[in-house]
Amino acid sequence: MQTRLSKIRLVILTVLSLLLEGCSISDWYNGYYAEEAAIIKGQKDRNAFYDAESPQIKDLRKKNQEYCLELAHKPENRLQEKGYPNGVSNQPLFQRCMKDRGTPTYEAYMSMQAKKRRAERRAQGEIVPENQ
Repeated sequence: MQTRLSKIRLVILTVLSLLLEGCSISDWYNGYYAEEAAIIKGQKDRNAFYDAESPQIKDLRKKNQEYCLELAHKPENRLQEKGYPNGVSNQPLFQRCMKDRGTPTYEAYMSMQAKKRRAERRAQGEIVPENQ
């Protein structure tokens, strides 16, 4: 009787340890959940940025986007990458074109904000200039 009870306990303990080892809560939280939460937050921030624009800016963005996409997709402006014989769309050219025409993309806007924050911190003495 005792042997049978100890075997059942051993089987239950083994199954539980295999289950817990296979998907630990820290791996799930730090990996899947954190990545999903970051993606959702990024999408909300991006949507809020574009939704906050006035109707005039939205119309201008549509026109600029058509022009800049056409410019970035032209064969002479395509970037050559391995595995793509016809090249790929020139994303940096697209973002620079949108920024120069007055309607920066969300990514370009966030980059500009980061540069401003860094310059402010440098002016306050929190960051030592890079050339020293």
